Amino acid sequence: MSDISDIETAAQRIAGHVVRTPTVPSPGLGALLGVPVTAKLELLQRTGSFKARGATAKLLSLSGAERAAGVVAVSGGNHGIALAVMAAALDVKATVVMPRTAPARSVALAEEAGASVRLTDGMDSAFRLVNRLRDEGLTLVHPFDDPVVIAGQGTVGLELAEDAGELTDVVVSVGGGGLIAGVAAALRARRPGVRVWGVETEGAEAMSGALKAGGPVPVPLSSLVTTLSAPSVSQLTYDRVSALVEEVLVVSDRDAVRGCLDLAEHAKVWAEPAAGCLLPAARQVAERVGDGVRLGLVVCGGNTTPRELAGWADRFGIL
Repeated sequence: MSDISDIETAAQRIAGHVVRTPTVPSPGLGALLGVPVTAKLELLQRTGSFKARGATAKLLSLSGAERAAGVVAVSGGNHGIALAVMAAALDVKATVVMPRTAPARSVALAEEAGASVRLTDGMDSAFRLVNRLRDEGLTLVHPFDDPVVIAGQGTVGLELAEDAGELTDVVVSVGGGGLIAGVAAALRARRPGVRVWGVETEGAEAMSGALKAGGPVPVPLSSLVTTLSAPSVSQLTYDRVSALVEEVLVVSDRDAVRGCLDLAEHAKVWAEPAAGCLLPAARQVAERVGDGVRLGLVVCGGNTTPRELAGWADRFGIL
């Protein structure tokens, strides 16, 4: 299991390549939820999400031969953007495989950064294609099944531990589990009394499904939140989450979209549904913990457009 030394090494490796994002109290969210709230604003990270951390850590760990072969990644959006941008900055040729359901803006940003983008019919077929491209010689930068990537994402937790005031509970979005695995490891080392909670959306329940089954299992995908839509978690992330995380909560797509609007109105930040789902989960955590709860929210990304958010809000009759 990744320990704090791995995360500290990753922090040193990626310093100067990524942003140390703000960790700030949010009076607006505190008033909304009725408890003190601190937000870690990873949506202000380079490429618009925390994914730049793990991608950069992995790219900088590669041998000359691995870099020369070119890298490949599978992504519902943010990991692909991050790999494309950071690979270009480090002069490495990148291929990104995405499902056709990925946001058009994510595809465009990866292409604009110079990556070769391959589209498939869904996330299952995207993972199959990326594995074939790896077998053909490209160097795989997996979005979560890699200890170096997990350590890179864990630098979010390292900064949160160093920069936040008193916290009792931290809520983290879960796709394949790389972010929460790294954050939980960092907090266990630096703030062992803090509980870590995960949140998924209905139809993207890879980690909660694994926890119920006792190990990784394939799950059907139907959530609009493509950045959380892993067809299964890995043994690596499952082991870390099952050992370090209190529980993985599941909320609806509608509540995730409502959360985006609440983040805009009350926190003054523009977030994607993968971050919007934090708010309905945070309400559940606050109710369960009760008196004395002090919440930390890892606002993981902001890569959505006004048109997309307005369309989802209209679909659910929110506006």
